[in-house]
Amino acid sequence: MTQSNFNSKRIESIDVFRALTMFLMIFVNDFWTLTNVPEGLQHMDAQVDAIGFSDIIFPAFLFIVGLSIPFAIKARRNKGDSNGPILVHVFKRTLALIIMGLFMVNFESINADLLLINKYAWELIMGLAIFLIWTLYKPAKKNQKKTILQLTGLALLIFLAVIYKGGSNDNVLWMQTHWWGILGLIGWAYLLNTLIYLFFGRSLVILWIVFIVFHVLNIEEFASVTGIPNLKFVISASMHVAVCAGMIVGSVMLHFKALEKEKLFLLFVLVLGIVSLVYGFALRPYWGGFSKVRGTPSWASVCIGISCLSFLVLYVIVDKLKFKTWTNLFKIAGTNTLTCYLIPYFIYPLVMIFALSLPDILLDGYIGLLKSLVFSFIVIGITALLNNINIKLKV
Repeated sequence: MTQSNFNSKRIESIDVFRALTMFLMIFVNDFWTLTNVPEGLQHMDAQVDAIGFSDIIFPAFLFIVGLSIPFAIKARRNKGDSNGPILVHVFKRTLALIIMGLFMVNFESINADLLLINKYAWELIMGLAIFLIWTLYKPAKKNQKKTILQLTGLALLIFLAVIYKGGSNDNVLWMQTHWWGILGLIGWAYLLNTLIYLFFGRSLVILWIVFIVFHVLNIEEFASVTGIPNLKFVISASMHVAVCAGMIVGSVMLHFKALEKEKLFLLFVLVLGIVSLVYGFALRPYWGGFSKVRGTPSWASVCIGISCLSFLVLYVIVDKLKFKTWTNLFKIAGTNTLTCYLIPYFIYPLVMIFALSLPDILLDGYIGLLKSLVFSFIVIGITALLNNINIKLKV
């Protein structure tokens, strides 16, 4: 790729990175259906000082959320949007992610014995409601029909909230925020970092200061280094720092695109990745070890390093060498990411309702892992089919 191409062409590796991350997220999220999954592939328990393969997928997605923010803001400004319309879009998107995450995380602690309907029917209705509300309806579709569908989805969510029962039979609870769910965590981290970029993104110095502040707040969650109470922006600072790291990489990419200095960008990502890895391993004994569940700063730093180097490799392969035919297997997940994430919320409850099952041999060990890989491709295929008939979630 020439330097002029670096300045003018779309960065396809961003979509590929997002698609690959979503594909792997579906893969590891299917491990609950298997037995004898190799320990190194699983999520590690909260008190175990280790990082499993599953523990690096979500922070990679947070990184790609941050990586996309500078490009999204730039695109909207190029269309003539001022901060006002952009803020409206950001808040609407955040609210959608938080609402979806709230319902999903509460399904995990639902009390099937006290529920008015079958718990898997509750999950199916949740998925249907989300599609009705947040499907990307064609502009040609009559506003009245769109409004009716969205109001129907809203009514279904309200119904699910009204009948919800959680907790134990002796201590019945209504819906709680718990840990917000994956989409909720993304929503909160996206909101704070996007607001920062919207008002201060033109200054890389300020973005670096914010990154350092987030990291210090992450350390404060485990040991006081400033002598002041830990300040928490709703969720762990480890989430914010992962998004901020991606946001800095995206900002630096835009900066060097304008200067047509691709090599400096590549060098920056390489150095940031290596430094993050070395730093994460170096501070491991001091700030809680490695733990995704607890969101330790050492885990966050190592995952940022892995994300940087992974993106660098993908950029070289896809954007520089133009070797991208292989991405056709899953690239739809990079543009229809939310749709792809929601498909299992239909498949799993249908399997449970109709008591469908596979032979145990297909659910065990390495054969089981192959089954989960096939499941990921099935989800990708369903997403592609839905896209072909213009069904796509968009927030």
